[in-house]
Amino acid sequence: MKTAPVLALAAALATAACAAETPQQKTVLTAAHSDFQTVGEETHFVFDGAPGRQVTLIGTNLKILCDHLEITTVGIGDNSSALPAPEKFKYLLATGHVNIVQGDREATSGRAEVFPRENKIELTEKPVVDDHGNGWHGTGAKITMYRGDRRVVIEDSTFEGPSIKDLGFDKDQPPPAPNSPPQK
Repeated sequence: MKTAPVLALAAALATAACAAETPQQKTVLTAAHSDFQTVGEETHFVFDGAPGRQVTLIGTNLKILCDHLEITTVGIGDNSSALPAPEKFKYLLATGHVNIVQGDREATSGRAEVFPRENKIELTEKPVVDDHGNGWHGTGAKITMYRGDRRVVIEDSTFEGPSIKDLGFDKDQPPPAPNSPPQK
């Protein structure tokens, strides 16, 4: 395995995955087997785990565990630059027992696709998202998260969260009569 492409990839992932206010840390990627191939201007990285050993990617405010990881970058094979700029990170696919942790948020699924140019992550194959900081838990057929928009779209969703206050009738007032106008 060549060290330079791994370091270049790590730098790109660390920069692309972090928020501006999060202190930078080195990115470390471990796998039982790694394969890199450059075709034209794209470099494809494939990482596989082994029984009892998942692929692990740890970077700034990010931890990804999975059985199989594919990453596509643009321009790493270009001799004019030693390291890729963050915008050269094009695509990431994690499959098999995917677990993504970022701060208090955690997502699990069978498949996760990261589209950095669209600031979008799509989780499929029984995705679950937990926000441990505020107690929310969401599941669905497909979960799409949009970075920077503070937006999550969940198809066929189910949510669990902290209890909310009783929104029923005031216990000191009699219930309204059927078909009567609401009290002010």
